[in-house]
Order: sequence, then C-alpha cells, then structure tokens
Amino acid sequence: MTGKIKILVVDDSAFMRLLITDLLSKDKELEVIGSASNGKEAVEKALELKPEVILMDINMDQYDGLYAVEHIMKANPIPIVILSSVGNSNLDVVFDALRLGAVDYINKPQKGGSKIREINAEILAMVKRVARAKPRPTPIENDGLSKLPHTFDSVARFNVIVIGASTGGPSALEKVITSLPANLNVPVLICQHMPPNFILSFADRLDALSSLKVVVGKRGMIPQPGMVIIAPGNANMIMVKGGKGEKVKVGFSKEEYKEYNNPSINALMESVAECYGEKAIGVLLTGMGRDGVKGMKMIRNSGGITIAQDESSSIIYGMPKIAFETGAAEKVMHIKEIGGYLVNCL
Repeated sequence: MTGKIKILVVDDSAFMRLLITDLLSKDKELEVIGSASNGKEAVEKALELKPEVILMDINMDQYDGLYAVEHIMKANPIPIVILSSVGNSNLDVVFDALRLGAVDYINKPQKGGSKIREINAEILAMVKRVARAKPRPTPIENDGLSKLPHTFDSVARFNVIVIGASTGGPSALEKVITSLPANLNVPVLICQHMPPNFILSFADRLDALSSLKVVVGKRGMIPQPGMVIIAPGNANMIMVKGGKGEKVKVGFSKEEYKEYNNPSINALMESVAECYGEKAIGVLLTGMGRDGVKGMKMIRNSGGITIAQDESSSIIYGMPKIAFETGAAEKVMHIKEIGGYLVNCL
C-alpha cells in the first residue's frame, strides 16, 4: 500500500464525524476523504470515493450500519471497522455486522462523545491494521447446523481440538463450531483475540448457534467431550496437568507473551502440546501477526495434527500464512472444509 490510507467516516452525529475526522487527520499515515450520516449515504460515498477503510457507526436513522455493511460488501468490498457504543448494550448487533462482512469493531466509550479521545490510539492502530484486510463480496454461508450425531470409534484418536483466531475470527469460528456434531467426542479449546467484555457475549452467541455447550474458561474447569471452552479476554488461559490419576484442567499463566497478551494463542497451544502431545489437533484461523505459530509448531512436533485457514477465506492471511510457511501448520484449508476435516480426524 502506497501513500496515505484513505478513510470514510460514517456516523449520524455531526459532532462525532468532526471529532473522529480530527483525530484521524493528525496521523500522517491517514487521510479522511469523506463522511456520511447514514447507511444509504455510506454506500453511495463508498462507491464514489473508494476509501481503503470505513469507520462505521451502527445505530443511525433510516438506514443503519448493518444496511451499509451488507450493501457495501455486495457492491465493492472494503474493510469496515464498526465504531459504535451499541456494543455496550447489544453485542449481537456487532456480531451480525461481522457476519455480514465487517472486519473488526471498537466500542465507543459509554458516556460522552468527547471521550472518544480516550481510545484514539486504539482507533489509529485498528485502521492501519485492517487496511490490508481482504473482506469478501458476500459472507461465506454455513452449510447448516450439524445436529445429527456422528459415529465415532469407541476409542478417540485425539483428545482435544484447540483453535486460535484474531481479526475475522468470530465469523470463522461460527462456521467451524456450528459444523461440529452434537455428540463430538472431544473438547474444543478456543483463544480468540477479543476485548474482555465481548467474550461472554460471544460464548453465549456460539452456545445458542451450536449443538455444543459453549462456556468461558474458569480455573479448575475440566474439559469434557462436546464442550467448547473459550479463553477469557483478560488473562492467558492454559491447560494444566493434574496429579496422578487427575484430569487436565483449565489454569492461567502469569507469563506475558510478546506476540499477543490476554488472551495469548501461544500460551494455550503450548500448554495443549505439553498436556496432550500427539493426541491434540491445532487450528489457526484468520488474523494478523505471529500469535499461535510457536504453539502450533509445538503441537506438530509432538505428533499432533495442525491446520491453517487458507488465504481465500481469511480476512487477514497473517497468522495462518506464517504457520504454513514455517512448517507449523501441516495442512491449509478453506474455512468451510475445516469442520468436516476435524470430524474425519476423530
């Protein structure tokens, strides 16, 4: 990418549009090329101005942010970041926007528009990060909820599935988890880079969408077949070996991880490699950076199976790309194929 990153700001508040534009314009790498006050105007401006990133509010009069995301993705896919206070009260709307094609989200401060300055650094970093994202023209539809039981061998070939994801992960994880059968014979452990206040809502959403039981990890929790455990967003969840005759349990590491901290994919995957060895399957989905690569390598070196999401279905082909190029991932697959492959492995 050459030159400044061109941005379209969409918000129904004239004050917020001016404030956000002012914040962005102070960064020499960014340029605000236009603004819109509702979803319909946003679609028109996106087609006319061809921005590289759109910062989008959700709740707007007449045509809201969901309308804009859906129509922009169909007409001319552009990386869209949801910047809205709606996440303070109704995260389902945010997840709907992600499913339609938005690549990431930031919560506006709950009280007072001027407090947007408090998250200035987060906004700037997010815009620069998603500028290289490749949103899809239309969402990758699920093949349908897997409600039918699957016939597994009496002795499981593997004992755990561990999945790491970052930008674009929520929608990708929905596709994988809803494709797994209700009688899955192993637990699934997930580390999704996500703010702490989003994790519980995300777990509730997956639990409602899936045939499996989805929960947020707590210290001492014992992974069970058919259970999906998501790492909380304010700590680095790990698996801990119990004493003789005791089962593996959920624990938390005080170590800080440079690739990404709280929650760290490497922390979880490295502990899975140590606790489960060749009985583990590791999966690395869409996202920027290197988090999870070291952990995946440990799982593969221990004799487990490792899978990376492919470029065509990744919003950001960063973590899975590095995992495959470095040999940490044994296989690369389209997101729609991963669930079925996991079942076949078991």
